[in-house]
Amino acid sequence: MSLFSDNIRSLRVNKKISQEKLAESLLITRGRYVKYEDGSSEAPYEILKKIAHYYHISIDLLLSVDVRKIPMDDLLKLENNRLVLPITVDKDGENFIEVVTQKVKAGYLNGYADPEYIESLQHISLPFLGPGKHRGFPVEGDSMPPHEDGSIIVGRYIEKLGEVMDGKTYIFITKSEGMVYKRLNKNKKNVLVVESDNRFYPAYEVKASDILEIWEYECNIGRNDRKQEISESVSVKDMFLELKRDILEIKAKTFNYR
Repeated sequence: MSLFSDNIRSLRVNKKISQEKLAESLLITRGRYVKYEDGSSEAPYEILKKIAHYYHISIDLLLSVDVRKIPMDDLLKLENNRLVLPITVDKDGENFIEVVTQKVKAGYLNGYADPEYIESLQHISLPFLGPGKHRGFPVEGDSMPPHEDGSIIVGRYIEKLGEVMDGKTYIFITKSEGMVYKRLNKNKKNVLVVESDNRFYPAYEVKASDILEIWEYECNIGRNDRKQEISESVSVKDMFLELKRDILEIKAKTFNYR
């Protein structure tokens, strides 16, 4: 039997639901459902989605995680969202903020849907944050000043792609780029245009189908206590980098012309 088969059987048994009643809820025959549970047939996407909604659990968890190891009652159910993220909460029902440190960043793409990985992350609590699920991500490089390399961006989980807004900054978890922190420039149909605040780095497009998670900026955790005057030097640096980029583009055009 496949992991998916084991999962749907375990969920059904725990809910004390008969195969016939569940099949009826899915609008399929019992014989068809039994094939999914015994592993002799693979469920199509529409059935996967119905089963996920029925149990209030994400398709990712159904397919890739042994749900028998998950304390289902301790997972956070997001408001107006029928799917469950692998996020643990405390005894009062308040969710912790998991921090993805630089050390474990590389494993996030494989572990974001794994409850054991999420539980292994460091946890903090920031009571001033509003409602929603929050998580901390490390910043790399100098593409988003004044946030410095090593700072932590705390973001709020975005449930639907339609909730993102032009001009705001987000942590994007994508299949191709991994984890990036960028400003949303244009919200096209099925494509997002993202850019860096440091103009040296060009904007680029991200396909909606490539996005795994989106977290909207809420606050920054860093060590920078420099005075505002010094931040002006960052602007000078940006100007220099942009000039350098322009020179490189001119050289490239000249070379191509020749």
